[in-house]
Amino acid sequence: MDNETYTHPHRIEDVEIQEWLESLDSVLDSSGPEVAAEILERLRAHATVAGIDLPFSANTPYANTIPARLEPLFPGDQELERRIKSLIRWNALAMVVRANRVEHNIGGHISTYASAATLYEVGFNHFFRARSEEFEGDTVYFQGHAAPGMYARAFLEGRISPQQLENFRRELKPGGGLSSYPHPWLMPDFWEFPTVSMGLSPLMAIYQARFNRYLEDRGLKPVTDAKVWAFLGDGETDEPESLGAITLASREKLDNLIFVVNCNLQRLDGPVRGNGQIIQELESAFRGARWNVIKVLWGSEWDPILERDTEGLLVKRMGELVDGEYQKLVVSSGAYVREHFFGSDPRLLQLVEPLPDEALRRLRLGGHDPRKVYAAYKAAVDHQGAPTVILARTIKGYGLGEAGEGKNVTHQQKKLNEEELREFRSRFGIPLNDDDCVEVPFYRPAEDSIEIQYLRARREALGGYTPKRSVRSKPLAADHDELFKEFFDGSEGREVSTTMAFVGMLRKMLKDPEIGKLVVPIVPDEARTFGMESLFRTVGIYSSVGQKYEPVDVNTLLYYKEAKDGQILEEGITEAGSMASFIAAGSAYATHGINTIPFFIYYSMFGFQRIADFIWAAADMRTRGFLLGGTSGRTTLSGEGLQHQDGNSHVLALSVPNLRAYDPAFAYEMAVILQDGIRRMYKDGESIFYYITVMNEPYAMPAMQGDVKDGILKGMYRYRQAPTPKSKLRAQLFGSGAILNEVLRAQEILDTKYGVAADVWSVTSYKELYVDGNATERWNRLHPAEKARLPYVTRCLADAPGVLVAASDYLKTLPNMVSKWMPRRLASLGTDGFGRSEGRASLREFFEVDSRFITLATLHELHTDGKIEGSVVDKAIQDLGINPDKPNPVIS
Repeated sequence: MDNETYTHPHRIEDVEIQEWLESLDSVLDSSGPEVAAEILERLRAHATVAGIDLPFSANTPYANTIPARLEPLFPGDQELERRIKSLIRWNALAMVVRANRVEHNIGGHISTYASAATLYEVGFNHFFRARSEEFEGDTVYFQGHAAPGMYARAFLEGRISPQQLENFRRELKPGGGLSSYPHPWLMPDFWEFPTVSMGLSPLMAIYQARFNRYLEDRGLKPVTDAKVWAFLGDGETDEPESLGAITLASREKLDNLIFVVNCNLQRLDGPVRGNGQIIQELESAFRGARWNVIKVLWGSEWDPILERDTEGLLVKRMGELVDGEYQKLVVSSGAYVREHFFGSDPRLLQLVEPLPDEALRRLRLGGHDPRKVYAAYKAAVDHQGAPTVILARTIKGYGLGEAGEGKNVTHQQKKLNEEELREFRSRFGIPLNDDDCVEVPFYRPAEDSIEIQYLRARREALGGYTPKRSVRSKPLAADHDELFKEFFDGSEGREVSTTMAFVGMLRKMLKDPEIGKLVVPIVPDEARTFGMESLFRTVGIYSSVGQKYEPVDVNTLLYYKEAKDGQILEEGITEAGSMASFIAAGSAYATHGINTIPFFIYYSMFGFQRIADFIWAAADMRTRGFLLGGTSGRTTLSGEGLQHQDGNSHVLALSVPNLRAYDPAFAYEMAVILQDGIRRMYKDGESIFYYITVMNEPYAMPAMQGDVKDGILKGMYRYRQAPTPKSKLRAQLFGSGAILNEVLRAQEILDTKYGVAADVWSVTSYKELYVDGNATERWNRLHPAEKARLPYVTRCLADAPGVLVAASDYLKTLPNMVSKWMPRRLASLGTDGFGRSEGRASLREFFEVDSRFITLATLHELHTDGKIEGSVVDKAIQDLGINPDKPNPVIS
């Protein structure tokens, strides 16, 4: 053997390896990649049969997925696009720098867009199709921290004024400004999706792509090749929601979905995987989930070097370095790159011997090379049968130089000194002199310049501008009086729960000629819990492939029926995924111009407590629809215990400004709320959505008495007057949801045993009362010279005598928050504390919200007011069987 021949650890000589590689090259040249792949697969199978333990890997080499020889021609003017991109880079930087000069620490981000500019500009110039009357357009989830780049492009397009740029992050300034991140609530004509709460947009994008197919399969929109693009950072994938539904995307064969992961290897504080390789980790996850994975790692300057590497040493070396080392290479000199990257093997050094150090320092990464990015995007939109993820290697803060390119501090970079500004200006060819440049002016070429003309021509070819939000749906026509009429008549003594009543309403809505096809029932694997299994056969469960099996319960009346045109979205055990479907359906009036009406019913405890961030995103996104908190209340769900019993959700619902929250006790109350909600959202076009709690406790539903619709919607109305209103002892009792029945029983006890005449009020929404009270106070404060207005709750109780007692299945703070507008002191009973695995009666005794404790609270309030003796209260405690020494439920 020649002494110069290199031998590997397992005594395989290079010449032997080279022969295998040349054989594979020969097959590639003569028969193509498909045949080569088949041979490799058969070799793997043969090796396994022979007993060779081949370690599994979902990874491919640390190289570009698309080789240079297979790249399509770049269709645009690359130099002109580079100039446009440079102008956008400058204006994005200027926006943030100027804002922080005017108001110190107003914030903003430069580095994210700096790293992703090429990824976005290739999309804007060649792929992102706008929405129009003729075509639904592509859906793009822009990375939140890259917002300055989107504003800077819109400025060049003439859609955003210099004043708005000047007021970045200062929307309240005269002339208006720009929100920090994508917020449809703040910029309803511009942004479509709130994306900066990291991890949410990848999951929302998956369910959006699936909902697009749902609309197509149900015939609600034409089949198109529209794509859903989601841009996210590599650090963002640490959020469990980011990768939590990627198997759904492949299972549903969502080839209308494209993820673009900006792999700059950095998160806020440091490297994403300093001791590992985040790109390889993500490739493994996505390939394992059967996605089409395209890696864009190395720019065109690497191609001739790779071509000279006939032994595969360079790709092998690329795969050896961990991300912390790559981050160090980015900020180092060409000499350092030569020594520490190529210097590991003399044969690698030979590959770059002709290149000077400066050329090595400027070797581009794939995510900054438009040709490489275009090739990846083209392959992604052409791919069929599976979603695609593009892993694009970039440098965070690209172009910021010493100010922060590739450094750990770059995410927080807001300012550049004069030298850094001039360097940035020169690097990207911005036509500003040294003096002007340090003032960081916004720069826009003349309207007739070649840059502006090209930019507009490209967008015109793609259907118009994006991002852009517009409401294209037509208002509903009917008021649906007949649809809900039967629920005003009560259940005629038959015991039903409010959940059963809702299902009855849902069943009728599904048959309605106008809204029936628009209703989207969404359930996270609890349809049978909520009594919705009767809908399985009538409208079916949506499945993109229909039903390929015979269900085990096929011979029963309510068997499990999946169908390609099924209407129910049975999401499985995922409240987050179900909420993402709710968002997709609830925003379809803007995204698709279709008034789909989602009804998402779930265990109420697993709503705000579990997926509050998604609910907040829905609010920002102006989502419309109904959230139904099933089995709600701390004491209405027998046997389930601490984890399931909800006494919090109505308090948590207070935090969402455009969410209307109701806790109805009776079917007619729910019917009034649903009918009004459909009218307000889908006829009047209000940007609101609803949270309605429903219970599984059955009781007879009364008929609606009198004209109480207005009171139901405003939050309270007198349900039943005192049987003996002339009694000297008077009280006003307030109840909500299932606890209203306990209040009614207390009314009877007080009347028959203690001579107390109590009126009973149904409080359908403490939040509505709270919002009205604050709004009234605000109006009075701002109009001191005018006659003061009274809050609704004050007006209701103006002539209502006696003590005030409220009982709720939620925290005591709920009724307490409106007590300030009541004429007298309020005694509040609620369910503060942890739940128990008990029946309803025991739970209500434990939490002190049953009829006995309501009676006791009323008597105690009368004693406090001097209306009765303390001995009456003492005797009542004994008569009612109350243990005065029982543990405090709040802390037990």
